[in-house]
Amino acid sequence: MNNVIERKQKGNIEELLSYFPVVGVVGPRQVGKTTLVKALAEELPNESVYFDLELPSTYERISQDPEWFLSQYTAKTVIIDEVQWMLGLFPMLRSLIDSNRKAGRFILLGSASPAFLAKSQETLAGRIAFEVLQPFGLSELTKEAILPQQHWLRGGYPSAILAPTDALWWAWQRNFIQSYAERDLVQLGIGESPQTLYRIFKMLANLQGSLLNISDLAKSLQIDQRKIKSYINLLEQAYLVRTLQPWHVNIPKRLVKSSKIYVRDSGNLHYLLDLNTYDTLIAHPAVGNSWEGYVIEQICNSLNDAVMPYFYRTANGAEIDLVLVKGIEPVVSIEIKLSTIQSLGKGSTEAIQDLKTTHNFLVTTDGGDYLLKPQWRVCNLAELHKYLQALNLVKS
Repeated sequence: MNNVIERKQKGNIEELLSYFPVVGVVGPRQVGKTTLVKALAEELPNESVYFDLELPSTYERISQDPEWFLSQYTAKTVIIDEVQWMLGLFPMLRSLIDSNRKAGRFILLGSASPAFLAKSQETLAGRIAFEVLQPFGLSELTKEAILPQQHWLRGGYPSAILAPTDALWWAWQRNFIQSYAERDLVQLGIGESPQTLYRIFKMLANLQGSLLNISDLAKSLQIDQRKIKSYINLLEQAYLVRTLQPWHVNIPKRLVKSSKIYVRDSGNLHYLLDLNTYDTLIAHPAVGNSWEGYVIEQICNSLNDAVMPYFYRTANGAEIDLVLVKGIEPVVSIEIKLSTIQSLGKGSTEAIQDLKTTHNFLVTTDGGDYLLKPQWRVCNLAELHKYLQALNLVKS
């Protein structure tokens, strides 16, 4: 297995650098931002220079006189890692760019913290473009000796999926979750103890695929509802959880209005649920919700910008796990089951009649690419991806 796997976003970043003066690469910690950009730097037309603001010595060198320091590198692409530690750089970067505006001058790497995103968009508007780096998707691992079951169990963080043993993967997950609880989530603005933060994250894992009830969650955790809502928003901005919204446009029925909640990375989810082997995963009551969240994440991370994901549910039981919408038109309905033994019910048939989707898929672990019913095709993730590509709904 290769130690370095080429990321699908590499080409996107190269294209952005050919036009924008600044490109921001954001995403959760340990997702491989630095590795990707360092590999990319070797292929850039200009020589590059790299600074990591988490290193005290580097921080000290730049903070003394950042404008003078960075003005020495006008002929190079300047890569600044962990830029959220020095948000005061942004007004100065704007001045440097406006005095010599050319493409690819700066690459900024950092967490997707609200402060970083807000400050950069406010100060560098029109000068910066962002690329979000997610954990490895299954489609990125086709050349590697990694089984789909292994990816589902371990999730897509590079050090997790590439760990030589399940024991080392488990140790990495423990350190990752602990680091977020003790440090990163506090920096995002969640003012709770590490123990409470861990409880919040673990409770969200137990709600995987469920309708989000802020009131019940606040009561269980004994935390104010407004704080819980704010914390979930911050966790979503940090790409740790996903809230999937219900589709409700032009449907003359009584619809569910609550969102559904998912822990985005399946490896994080399984650690929080104490599922450390594939055998324990498939025997656990949460296996169906885990598979649903995993499939949704693989699809959502590949969608074109013009396509939005939703779920659909009525008060009478019509339901679809994932609806892909272009503009205000539902285009694809996707039901997610472990196997075809969990057959499609009346609720799925009613839902596609409401939504009027002609492309309807049942995604299972094995797939097979065949028609189960006239309006339903059974696929696995790889087979589904080909159909979504043909419909121009996902990136190649």
